[in-house]
Amino acid sequence: MTDTLRIGCAVDAFALDDPAYRDAIARLFTVVTAENAMKFLLLRPDRDTYDFANADRIMEFAEAEGKAVRGHTLAWHSQLSEWVADAPAEERAGILRDHIDTVVGRYRGRIEQWDVVNEALDDDAQPRESPWFEAMGIDYIADAFRWAHEADPSARLFLNDYNVEDLCPKSDAYYELAKQLLANGVPLHGFGIQGHRIVGDPPTSMRENLQRFADLGLEVALTEVDVRMPVTEVEHASDVQLAAQAADYRTMIEAARAVPACTSFVLWGLSDAHSWIPETFAGFGAAHVFDEALRPKPAFEAVFSDTVGPSYAKEPVLR
Repeated sequence: MTDTLRIGCAVDAFALDDPAYRDAIARLFTVVTAENAMKFLLLRPDRDTYDFANADRIMEFAEAEGKAVRGHTLAWHSQLSEWVADAPAEERAGILRDHIDTVVGRYRGRIEQWDVVNEALDDDAQPRESPWFEAMGIDYIADAFRWAHEADPSARLFLNDYNVEDLCPKSDAYYELAKQLLANGVPLHGFGIQGHRIVGDPPTSMRENLQRFADLGLEVALTEVDVRMPVTEVEHASDVQLAAQAADYRTMIEAARAVPACTSFVLWGLSDAHSWIPETFAGFGAAHVFDEALRPKPAFEAVFSDTVGPSYAKEPVLR
């Protein structure tokens, strides 16, 4: 078992206006990830404009509070400005390189880890179609890592994806991709497992999966953890669901703690009040360790009992 696992949280720049939210992030976590503020669409709405206002705000908060930062993300098929797909294919490599040079260079020496390529493989374990893949083929992955390393040689560079918690065809494909990249001298330093789960369906081979990537010499991390459940405006999470959710969180963090190369366990959001789940998965919610009133749920103790002690979870509210 390892006692070096750091607990982190994805941060919404606008939610930092809420003093209770801001205080909870500052008190509980050692790592923060920009939930949206560093994605291409938010940073670069048009070809001639970079907007770093919200990304800078999160960086300033993190540095003031002494938090490590995970950058998310540089090359992704989603939340990508439409003008990229409209650009001629022969220009897209230059667009991606300029983006990586500018963004990674801006935060050089300040961001510890970057999710360089996010969700590069589809659910069938084949390369995912994207403006980058369409223009550059599979080589865009290696190029993105090389460019990111040139822009900040001190940053640890990760592949990152969902539905790769267990040993499965998709994680097998990533394992082979990682081996190939390393054999070709690509500066790949880590593999990120997102950890978006549905309650009652915990991973069964996560420790073994994390360990095989670690055996390649990579860092591993749980990067976007949440456990959603069926809820409606009328039917809220039951005690049974909340207990099952806590068990699922516990399964994941225990797997992470069992692998010394696992450096961080990042929650994808603090509370049900600021959640991406309801808009993305209709009929689901209540995915986080705090409820909408910032009261800790059983999942909180599952994640934090070894860090802050179970007594913290008995506090009625963080206000």
